[in-house]
Amino acid sequence: MNRALQSRFPSSHEVSGLSGRLSPGIIAAIIAAACAAGCTVGPNYVKPKAEVPPAYVETPANWKQAQPSDAIEKGKWWEIYQDQPLNDLEEQINVSNQSLKAAQEQFAEARAALKITRSQRYPTVTGYAGASHNRVSANRPLFNSSTLKQEYNDFTIPIDVSYEVDLWGRVRRVVESSRSEAQASAADLANVSLSLHAELATDYFQLRGLDAQKKLLDDTVQSFEKALELTQNRFQGGLASAVDVAQAQTILETTRAQAIDVGVQRSAFQHAIAVLVGKPASVFALPPVPLEAEPPVIPSGMPSDLLERRPDISAAERRVQEQNAQIGVAKAAYYPLVTLSGSGGVESTVITTLIQGPSGLYSLGGQAAQTLFDAGKRKGTLEQAQATYEQSVDLYRATILTAFQEVEDNLAALRILEDESSTQARAVAAAQHSLSLSITRYRGGVANYLEVTTAQSAALSDEVTAVNLLTRRMAASVLLVKALGGGWNVSQIPRV
Repeated sequence: MNRALQSRFPSSHEVSGLSGRLSPGIIAAIIAAACAAGCTVGPNYVKPKAEVPPAYVETPANWKQAQPSDAIEKGKWWEIYQDQPLNDLEEQINVSNQSLKAAQEQFAEARAALKITRSQRYPTVTGYAGASHNRVSANRPLFNSSTLKQEYNDFTIPIDVSYEVDLWGRVRRVVESSRSEAQASAADLANVSLSLHAELATDYFQLRGLDAQKKLLDDTVQSFEKALELTQNRFQGGLASAVDVAQAQTILETTRAQAIDVGVQRSAFQHAIAVLVGKPASVFALPPVPLEAEPPVIPSGMPSDLLERRPDISAAERRVQEQNAQIGVAKAAYYPLVTLSGSGGVESTVITTLIQGPSGLYSLGGQAAQTLFDAGKRKGTLEQAQATYEQSVDLYRATILTAFQEVEDNLAALRILEDESSTQARAVAAAQHSLSLSITRYRGGVANYLEVTTAQSAALSDEVTAVNLLTRRMAASVLLVKALGGGWNVSQIPRV
């Protein structure tokens, strides 16, 4: 708004003086003209630029689309694992998880705040009714008993209207800021939901991995029991020493202790899953089912897609726009605050004549208030808003960098763990073959039992490592889905 236009606005004294001379129609025309002439101060929002790589470094060239790939697109990404107990648990999060409910209420709070902000676009209308009986002192100055009544009734039904003319766009910027915060809250809700579903899947596969480890240890205990029995029989026949029996019993009891210890970690994961699905840990239980399935292939898409698929990135971007609007609010403080007000209604000393024409009354007026000196308060507020905006831009770009890091981390983890699993499978096969040879040599009297126990320990260690690698691969696949946004898209942000 230029200075010539500002000079045409009357002072608050001049505007107030017009209230007795302008009709309601003229006042309405002034309001419409003022709104039409208004402008919006502050910078218009432009989405910050961010560096996006052309491709993921860790994406294997021979990767194919995940099957079924539509599960991720629909948001129920956990269905790609084709594990019905997991599907059932994931569905319970949307209904019973308390953290998700809290995030939903936070979004509802943001939407309510937006409604409050939007109300500033419209006039505030207040109506009330009053009745009073009054007695005037006959001894007050200038009291004239011939023209004034000492006692009288007063019945009133007034309506007051006040309206801030948004000439400089202050209200529009406040609404824009509040809308962006509500949309950021919606993205926060989506991010909380994604994190909770991913946490549940990770805990679930960790628990199933422990089930597989427990089964392996239990099977090994049975094998070691048979080995101990064989050694005892050979000892009684004079073919083995007491040392052989002690060694066989030692490795058996050690393995039993390991199998028992697995229960500690399993209980912790089971209790964590109970909290995620909104149930007390005391009444929740999952039957043991060993992990056997291989992780599915996850379509990573293009890096540029990540900016539209991560709810945390969208939340950060919405907050950039929120802070950009706050700069406009701070700049609007440099311009006059124009307020129009009016009141009307009926008033009478007799209630029977209250709604008659002569009882009507109205008053119209307005004022323009301009801060003349504030010792740098407005300048400081503007500088603060600009600094907060720059901070939000930095956080937005940092969120993007973190997102790409998480994708690359888990792509690398899946690739490396797959190679390691192949190598470990060969190590398991070699260890089993070595154990078989050692047992054969021991039975033939060629080797002592120390060779057998060494082979047994190596074989068990390699098998446990193989189980842990499968668990890590499943967890990495879940984290990759989470890093890619879990099928979420920025179009899902509501247009509040």
